[in-house]
Amino acid sequence: MFELAAHLPYLVNRLGVRLAQAFGKELAAFGVTLPMWRVMAVLHDCRQASVGRLSEATSIELSTLSRLLAAMDRRGLVRRRRASADARSIVVELSPAGARATRRIIPKAVRYQEIALDNFAPSDAEALKAMLVRVYLNVAALEEKAEREPRRSAFGR
Repeated sequence: MFELAAHLPYLVNRLGVRLAQAFGKELAAFGVTLPMWRVMAVLHDCRQASVGRLSEATSIELSTLSRLLAAMDRRGLVRRRRASADARSIVVELSPAGARATRRIIPKAVRYQEIALDNFAPSDAEALKAMLVRVYLNVAALEEKAEREPRRSAFGR
């Protein structure tokens, strides 16, 4: 029997919305949106990235990400430049101001993770994160398989 309250996509979405709303209020104090934060966090981890890599890591569609990066560039949070190896490719990195803002936001991001994982044993918290990564990879594999197969109607026609 189907029960929405126990359905994994529903639970994950509900959690994501709740965290995004609460953390988004914290980010607003820095003049940063949640999508901007995701870009900043990725760049903090890897120093610089291509637009394609950022799209994949942040789950932001390429055209949306391009507009977001332009806005972040205008605000002085990131710098964009042509890749030396491939002039068609754009490389993005945090600006000094973006790096400072990121360092100020990280403790708040850590705090939200701690709140979300309150009353979890450290081993349970790590297991949960590992399981969520596995679920993500399972869904990604399903999407890749669907892209290789011919399209069928949802109604069996």
